[in-house]
Amino acid sequence: MNSSLPARLGTWVVALVVGIVYGLAGTIAHSFSWGPLPIGLILAILGSAALLAAVRLLTSDRWSALATGLGMMVATLVFSGRGPGGSVIVPQTSLAIAWTIAVPILVAVVVAWPEGIASARAGTPAPADADARSN
Repeated sequence: MNSSLPARLGTWVVALVVGIVYGLAGTIAHSFSWGPLPIGLILAILGSAALLAAVRLLTSDRWSALATGLGMMVATLVFSGRGPGGSVIVPQTSLAIAWTIAVPILVAVVVAWPEGIASARAGTPAPADADARSN
């Protein structure tokens, strides 16, 4: 990615804010269940995974995906704790623990995913391979 530093910093800030919004939405909605099925947790994990994958694929930048993931994790941690008045938004339940563990795992998988896998499957060289061949 050959963009200027201010553009990249702006992208990271926007990614962080979007991650905070998704993390907040997932933290609040994860506890919704329809009978025995944890619909809120499933949708929160799917939505967060889709957002992280979209940011990583559209920006071709691990740092943008990491900024999004950090926003999600910060929102989850801030709103999972005890508030200044002693109130708790997210009580400690099995769904809350699953959500708290799922977010960092999703972030780690998306950020650590190798860049060349999709290119190799399509038969096109990965960006690093293309640079090596042109030299």
